[in-house]
Parts: sequence; C-alpha cells; structure tokens
Amino acid sequence: MSKINQINTASERPEADGVATSVARPSRTRWKVFLLLLGVVSLNYIDRGSVSVALPLITKDLHLTKEVTGFVLSAFFWTYALMQIPSGWLIDRFGPRYMAGGACIGWGAATGLTAAATGVGSLLGFRLLLGAVEAPVMPAGGKLNANWLPAKERGRGAVLMDGGAPLGSALGGIAISGLIAWTGSWRISFVVAGVLTAAIGFFALWFLRDTPRAHRGVNAAEADFIDAAHAAEDAAVGTDKRNPLSAYLKYRSFWGMCLGWMGFNGVFYGILTWGPLYLSETKGFDIKTIGWSTLAIFGAGFVGELIGGWINDRWQATGASVNRVMRTLMGVAGVAVVAGLLGVVLVPDAMTAVALLSGVLFFLRWAGLFWSLPSILGGRANAGVVGAAMNLSGNIAGIVTPIAVGFIVGGTGSYTWALLYFVGAGVLFTLSSLVIDYSKRLATR
Repeated sequence: MSKINQINTASERPEADGVATSVARPSRTRWKVFLLLLGVVSLNYIDRGSVSVALPLITKDLHLTKEVTGFVLSAFFWTYALMQIPSGWLIDRFGPRYMAGGACIGWGAATGLTAAATGVGSLLGFRLLLGAVEAPVMPAGGKLNANWLPAKERGRGAVLMDGGAPLGSALGGIAISGLIAWTGSWRISFVVAGVLTAAIGFFALWFLRDTPRAHRGVNAAEADFIDAAHAAEDAAVGTDKRNPLSAYLKYRSFWGMCLGWMGFNGVFYGILTWGPLYLSETKGFDIKTIGWSTLAIFGAGFVGELIGGWINDRWQATGASVNRVMRTLMGVAGVAVVAGLLGVVLVPDAMTAVALLSGVLFFLRWAGLFWSLPSILGGRANAGVVGAAMNLSGNIAGIVTPIAVGFIVGGTGSYTWALLYFVGAGVLFTLSSLVIDYSKRLATR
C-alpha cells in the first residue's frame, strides 16, 4: 500500500497482542489556510470595489465626467498589472507568506488614504498605489495552492481562495453603501475599511506559513499526506524545477490560460467597475438599492464558484479525466455567460436585469478553477510566476475595460454597446478555455 493510502485509511493499527494502537489522524490546517485566504481576498475586493460602489457620490463630489471616471476606474489596474511579474518572481524566490500578509497591510493603508482625495489627480494617485500593493495577493494564493494541497484538492482550494472575489464584491456593496448611509460620508467609510484590512493583514502574517511542515498547526500525518501526494504528482507529470517565464511562451495551454483569464476579467471587471453606475443611471437605483443588488449579483457568483469547485473535484474523483471535466465546465459556463449578457441587452426590466446578471456571475465564477492552473502547468516551483503571468493577462482587461466602457457610454449615451463588449469578452473566455490541456505540466525538461 502506498504511503498516501496508508495515511488516508489507517486510523488504528492492530499490534501483535491484539491491542489496537491509535494512529494520529491528519490535521486539517490546510483548509484553515484557505479559509483565511478567502477572507483576505474578500477584503481585497471590498477595498478595490469601494470606489465603484461610492461612484455616484464621488463623481458628484469631485465633478468627474464619464471619460475621466473610466480612467479613475482603470488606474488601479495599471500598477496592479505592472507589478504582477515582479510579484510572482518574489513569491517563488522568498515565499508567499510575507508577500500576501504585507500586501494586505499595504492596501489597507492605501484604501484609508483614498479618503483624502480632493480631485482627479489625488484620486488617481491613490488608485495607482492601491493597485501596486495589492498585486502579490492572488499569485501568492496560487503558490499556496501548489505548496499546501494535493492535486485532487486544488480545485476546491482554488475556488475557495478565488471565491473571495465575488464574496468581497457582494459584501463590499452592502458594507460600503451601509457605511456611507450610516456616516453620511464616503470618505469615512474608506477609512474604516482600510483599518480593518490592515488588522487582518497582521493576522495573516502571524498565521500563514510557506509550507505545511513550517506551520505549528500541521501534524506529522497531514504533512506526510501532502508530501506523499506531491511526490506522486511529480512522478506522474514531470520534475518540479525552477524555469524562466520565457520557457512557457511556446505552449498553447499557457496562452489559452492567459487569454481565457483575460476574457473572464473583461466580463467580471466590467460588471464590478461599471455595474453600480449602470444600475443607478439606467434603472434608477439609489445607493441603498445598489448595495442590495450588488449583494445579490456577486453573492450568486460566490455560490456558483464554490459549486463549480465542488463539481470539479467530485467529478474527477469518479475517474473522469481532468480535460473532460474542465473543458465541460468551462464550456457550459461560457455559454451561460454569453446568453445571460445578451439577455440583459434585450430585456429592459430592472429586476430581470439583476436576475440575469446574478446568473451571469454564478456561471462566470466557475472560472475560479483557473487558479489551479499555475500549479498544474508550472508545478510548485513555478506557480508564483505562472500565476502572475495569468493575472497580468487578466488585468490587461482590467486596464482596458473601464476606459473602453467610459468612452462607449460617453460617446453613445447608452450602455448597450458596453454590454456587447462584455459579450465579446465572454466569447474569448469560452474559446480559450477549450484549447488548454489541463493534464500536462509544461516545460519539464
């Protein structure tokens, strides 16, 4: 019997005299790590989306045009994208613990400072700062997924971490709008959010470790279980060694991963940045209604993400190939997203639009499974830089989409073509997802 099976199945071992001796069960600290990551990423999206929720008030207070608003929403992604590859290299070199915890503290400070914005220049500056300090968190999560989880658990780990994006967007809508309603000031709400985020960052520094064996909460059985799974994975799919990013550029799966994440983010960031203003200007929603609608839309995304991860791991556990499972899930998700967005274009009713957007987010967030790809395609040694390349590509859409939508809406006076832009992004996500080989580690020689 293999080492991993011995650890999984043996809870007690009979001795020669017939007396059973207990064998320690593996601890479950790895799931505590990913629950913490869920919280950290949720805060990440509460903070980065706070400007969007408060946008009806900020645009009035600072006298922003539609075109300028697009640049303000995009500014975060300029530095966020620029810092991805350096962040990924630092994560692979020095480990994810300090990069993730330090980033959380940094973006808490940047969120609080945004309250001091007095005009377009200072608002842009604080958004650029926020993007730079948030950059390491998702690649660090991808690295922790590679270091802490067996291959058969990485789907659940990926969506648990990435589920913080829709959860934070959902809670951010209601939290920020609630703080604004309570304090009467969007500025105070930013200060409160920033202080809470920094506090969680210090906790993350205290709790996280780069590898299971370095964590005081991991017993020998859990560490042996994870190590045995990693050894079996390396034996099956190839050696785990450091590679330069250039080694991956010749592979179709690498580009499918990058372009698929770009298409996904074209939809997600479009709805995240412009969704509240769309509901305000086309459906007549006030700040309170925007908060509840955002909760419904992105809350559906959180539920969908967890369900997608559960389906992935359970289906693969039946013996289905990873390519069959992932391509089917991504294909179904892509078709549902495109159909839902077309429905929003065609149906003017406000509540129907919210329901359709909720359906779009439910299926779109199945793409959270992409955060298992850095470890699948790059292995543990390269998960940081491969994840950073994926996130860089996705955040090119984050840069372009808010600006493009600003010019589309400003030029046409309508959101129709903006929604069709999201449809195109959904098509890119779908087609790119279907060309990835989800079973093969790249650049193993």
